[in-house]
Amino acid sequence: MAKKNKPAAAIGGSFVSHLVELRDRLLRGLAAVLVVFLIAAPFANDLYLILARPLMAALPEGNTMISTEPHGPFFVPFKLAFAVAVAAAMPVLLHQLWRFVAPGLYRHEKRLVVPLLLSSSALFYLGILFAYFAVFPVIFAFFTSTAPEGVAVMTDINAYLGFVLKLFFAFGIAFEVPVATVLLVKMGATTPQKLAAKRPYIIVGAFVVGMMLTPPDIFSQTMLAVPVWILFELGLYFSRAVRKPLAVEIGEGEGEGGRG
Repeated sequence: MAKKNKPAAAIGGSFVSHLVELRDRLLRGLAAVLVVFLIAAPFANDLYLILARPLMAALPEGNTMISTEPHGPFFVPFKLAFAVAVAAAMPVLLHQLWRFVAPGLYRHEKRLVVPLLLSSSALFYLGILFAYFAVFPVIFAFFTSTAPEGVAVMTDINAYLGFVLKLFFAFGIAFEVPVATVLLVKMGATTPQKLAAKRPYIIVGAFVVGMMLTPPDIFSQTMLAVPVWILFELGLYFSRAVRKPLAVEIGEGEGEGGRG
């Protein structure tokens, strides 16, 4: 009976140790977010002014942003500061995730994960910058220019924050297309040749995604769909360059010592 109970106890102890480590990793990630938030909080109003600059530049002369809630001028900038803290601490959060899953990966998987984490972080930030500098000026100029005569365009600060954060997230995720393409090929789920053959469907899908993730206007939809298409082509190029038969790579990883 003792021999039968020992494996169960070992499994239970291992499970608990994994939960403890997961808790520690989460706490470290939350601590990083909190530290950045405490640094950003005193500059919350300045951060909001920077965020609102594309819209303010497009508003007709004399029009301003407004707050329809009494607590809005106080809480909305702090919401933005927290969002900035999460975005800025993302490398730390991804690093903690990596440290948690790394012991269970093969050596060849570790060599793949680290570049993917770095590139996915860089592409996410690039998507946010593209939305702010390239997309916002165009769509806000379009929106304000189509207002009916006699209608004053005065956007609520909380509604504006929710709108731009949604677009930031949409463009940040959309810019992960090269990473997803390379990952699918490296995992053996598809090949560059098969992806290239499906290019027309990818283009249509990019416009469908743009329609779902952006406001219902052709400008923002196109400005999301076209970069997704270009990034797909970029991912296709890199997937051809880095492709290696999965069985060969697993064999190399096991030959180097397997997991750990």
